Amino acid sequence: MVKKIIPVVDSYQERAVAVGVEIGKPKSDFTLEDSLNELCLLAQTAGIEVIATLTQRLEKPNPQTYIGAGKLEELKAIVNELGANIILFDDELSPRHLRELEKHFDENIRIIDRTALILDIFAQHAATREGALQVELAQYEYRLPRLTRAWTHLARQAGGGGGRAGSVGGVGLRGPGETQLEVDRRDIRRRIAHLKEELEKVKSHRRQYRRRRKKSGIPVVALIGYTNAGKSTLLNALSSANVYVADQLFATLDPTTRRVILPDRNEILLTDTVGFIQKLPTHLIAAFRATLEEIAEADVLLHVLDISQPTAQQQAQAVFQTLKEIEADHLPVFTVLNKIDLLKDPRQTINILEQYPNSVAISALKGLGIDDLMRKLEEFLFTRQHPLTLELPLRETYLFQLFSREGAVDKIEYSGNKIILQGKIPGRHLAKFTPYLYKFPEEKTALRELIP
Repeated sequence: MVKKIIPVVDSYQERAVAVGVEIGKPKSDFTLEDSLNELCLLAQTAGIEVIATLTQRLEKPNPQTYIGAGKLEELKAIVNELGANIILFDDELSPRHLRELEKHFDENIRIIDRTALILDIFAQHAATREGALQVELAQYEYRLPRLTRAWTHLARQAGGGGGRAGSVGGVGLRGPGETQLEVDRRDIRRRIAHLKEELEKVKSHRRQYRRRRKKSGIPVVALIGYTNAGKSTLLNALSSANVYVADQLFATLDPTTRRVILPDRNEILLTDTVGFIQKLPTHLIAAFRATLEEIAEADVLLHVLDISQPTAQQQAQAVFQTLKEIEADHLPVFTVLNKIDLLKDPRQTINILEQYPNSVAISALKGLGIDDLMRKLEEFLFTRQHPLTLELPLRETYLFQLFSREGAVDKIEYSGNKIILQGKIPGRHLAKFTPYLYKFPEEKTALRELIP
């Protein structure tokens, strides 16, 4: 199916046809149309105007051109008719698909897949050295298997690297019988190795920082959510952090941590992290591992959900899937239903609140519900005692002492080299004990409602 879109921004120099393909049965709750609409928003964020969309449903991809032969001819006709200079695919194309597709179009028409588009957006928005290193690594790892002669001796620099990427190309000496393509591949591998070394230093620094942070005893709350859900706006509302905010996807990439004082003078450290998205490229998850560890090391996750979106539930599932991929799905989650000011009928929030046991409805932009959020967060973290049944190894003396000191022990049983411990603990300590939840208690623990 073809859908032509009337251009609304004449100043755009890059005009694209967006192509969405549904392969077999849907793999997520996002429909083909939902996913393609999101691709158009990504394109807009990157400064590309989508002037038409093309969709197809297939049992399996065409081994050569990804889309069928007839659909390829249809795509060529649309590109020629509308004068597009970019073709955007809503999935990651294999190196072979990319090479075969390029053979069917003029050199001045670029073929970009979803992964390359997201990497370009990240390159535009990486504001710190760490962010630049992470994006540059992801770009190189994506491009390495896709090098062709058209890559022209590393002329296309990886974004976000401040020009560093281009410096590896140089005019290096070639060995006997070595092609320019082989030289480029070798230089890229060398650059990838260097970037990984630099990011390992960043990772080590973050570990030291987290150790100092844990010694302070202040609970860490990580803001998570789908991109453009309003996390940075909420961070500003809670802490006056003055973090950059824009109504676009991936407006902020680099983690920002601020101290927040709750109503009863208890303190938390609130960390804003990169937004999630469906089909998040594996290159990005790997490159942003150091940053994403900020989420995995948090005491509680504050999930910001934009309930003004028709696909809010699908976005929530995409967030939970990413948490699983970064091994942070064991952490307790407190849900914030954001942007209630955009709802036509505010009563919609009542039904949604019932789906999330620990949740509050707010508008971070308008300041609605912020006081209620802070009170409930404080109650969850500091006041309310959450019932748990644990199976602690005897060697975990620190955790046993922590539970005895900060919580309320109701029952203790010794079984071999383990302690069966039943009691209550404040929410700020829940994450430390989730790996030791007793698997067969008759009673249900509070955590089962808090973990996605």
